[in-house]
Amino acid sequence: MKNLFFLIYVALLFFVPAKEISAQSTGYNPHKAFDPFFDNQPGTVYRSADGQPGPDYWTNRANYLITATLDTVQKSISANETITYANNSPDKLSFLWLQLGQNRFAKDSRGAAVASQIFNSKRFIGGFNIQSVAIAFDGKFTKADFIITDTRMQIRLPRALEAKGGTIKIRINYSFKIAPIGNGRSGWMHTRNGTIYDVAQWYPRMAVYDDLVGWNLLPFLGAGEFYLDYGNFDIYINVPWDQVVASSGTLENPEKVLSPTTISRLKKAATSNKTVVIRSGKDIHNLQSRPAHTGRLTWHFKMKNSRDFSWAASKAFLWDAAKANLPDNKTTLAMALYPVESAGKNAWNRATEYLKHSIEIFSKQWFPYPYPSATTIGGPVGGMEYPGIVFCSWRSKNNSLWMITNHEIGHTWFPMIVGSSERKNAWMDEGFNTFIDIYATQAFNHGEFAPKSDHEYNPQGGSPARDIVPLMLNPKAPPIITYADAFPRKLLHPVSYYKTALGLVMLREYILGHNRFDYAFRTYIKRWAYKHPSPLDFFRTMNNASGENLNWFWKGWFVKKWTLDQAVTSVKYVHNDPTQGALITLENKNQLVMPVTLKITESNGRTEIVNLPVEIWERSGKYTFRFNSTSRLEKVVVDPDKVLPDVDDSNNVWSAGKP
Repeated sequence: MKNLFFLIYVALLFFVPAKEISAQSTGYNPHKAFDPFFDNQPGTVYRSADGQPGPDYWTNRANYLITATLDTVQKSISANETITYANNSPDKLSFLWLQLGQNRFAKDSRGAAVASQIFNSKRFIGGFNIQSVAIAFDGKFTKADFIITDTRMQIRLPRALEAKGGTIKIRINYSFKIAPIGNGRSGWMHTRNGTIYDVAQWYPRMAVYDDLVGWNLLPFLGAGEFYLDYGNFDIYINVPWDQVVASSGTLENPEKVLSPTTISRLKKAATSNKTVVIRSGKDIHNLQSRPAHTGRLTWHFKMKNSRDFSWAASKAFLWDAAKANLPDNKTTLAMALYPVESAGKNAWNRATEYLKHSIEIFSKQWFPYPYPSATTIGGPVGGMEYPGIVFCSWRSKNNSLWMITNHEIGHTWFPMIVGSSERKNAWMDEGFNTFIDIYATQAFNHGEFAPKSDHEYNPQGGSPARDIVPLMLNPKAPPIITYADAFPRKLLHPVSYYKTALGLVMLREYILGHNRFDYAFRTYIKRWAYKHPSPLDFFRTMNNASGENLNWFWKGWFVKKWTLDQAVTSVKYVHNDPTQGALITLENKNQLVMPVTLKITESNGRTEIVNLPVEIWERSGKYTFRFNSTSRLEKVVVDPDKVLPDVDDSNNVWSAGKP
């Protein structure tokens, strides 16, 4: 009978709603905040419980050999691509999936429908023209059985691709028209001295097959960016003789596409900490600045262990470069190419400087820059990142140019090195990148453009934590962990960039401190460099490396959209005698929890800062503690420096005489 009563008791304990177990007059439920069932899944052989890749972790790889031709009359590209795909997974694959990013511009694309542009007769109509697809298991190519669905192509294999090292070659002939300026992440624009082409999503790319969901097949709708495996690129780009091509990777044949003078200037820049002019305004009109004066030239580039490859071309480019210094006495070459319209001492003449210092700051603070060069292009795309090359608006200048350069090259670390899925988790690249931008802006040139305040972070320029409160209270704002394409257009930046970055700032400045946060964050980058982390891998790494169970923070700030309201509600004295101590009562009125900082001022002028851990909220939404006062208290202030996003300031201060 005792056992029966015990079982009934246990059943009631587990099945009575949590809010009834810990009923709070404040509306706060500690069981929700400190949820024992949050992150209680066991680790696997692929992803360990402490957040690191497991002993059998794998990623597939894709190497690309592409020969492309730019038609400057038709504004189009035609290409022949050979992909060598390696299946390192434990699964046999009976079909393959590829991404066709250009198909977002197709007449009936899902992206057009989502963007409400499908009925706009003036919108650009484009997309890949796939002329042929062939596959080879053993060197002999045969026609592939394939089907195209919006921005994805499935290849149905005649026999399964073997697991744990099976390889297949895919050969695709294709062409497409380049979208004009104003159509997103690539495009072309006219300038005084010629057209600039920013070229991206320009080749069929392998979709990612991972241990979490198998094939990642969310369509490209426009807002959600990319998720790609790593591999090597061998790229040949054929252009008219007067075009200058900049790209990801290393130029393999400079003597065939550059003049001796240009090559000499690049060698000088590779050892110079100051910006060196590689191609001036005079060179644009000087035939001797080019190795040929008629016909076409083929530029050959290679890039190793990259997840993507992009490029730009124009006869209108000015070109600057300088050395960027990396840890362990290594260097890379920072370069800027832009039209004469962008030149100016407060504009693109400083672009190489901004790029160089951004790379140096990020490399020293977090992880060394991995590529042999870095290039920023002033052209039609307002801001977009690719490995080794970024596209920035030709109009940018002053703080705007620093901000966009710093942010776009910051994406080298997230998601180019740490290869998360941008389409599923925009916050893991945009938010993390915005976070490291904040500190880079503080470090650059003695804080020339600090503090960071722009459309990505703290646009109002006040207290970032307090200025975000309207967003926290906005019922239309989704949680941080939301598919990128599911965000209302005006809320993607505030949530994925601003809120995520502020969360990491609070972790570093308020919850963990610099030493523990930096060690844990670097551990995450090092563990997941050139791999595919999930949100849980990040949470677990930060917990384990910092030595804190931060699940209350991950759940409240990232998974949920809870709000914070800390209050000081009363002050009493032990035996009504201030010299024997004060009893201060605090409340956590809403569901989000945080540690508490108090500034206590006594009538005798004594002031003290009291820090209380987040665990004070584990049992209840009310907490009373004894403060060793020596006189009557004049004032008690919660969060005196306004570093937390408290949604109600009216209850943050207790003053003597206050009822």
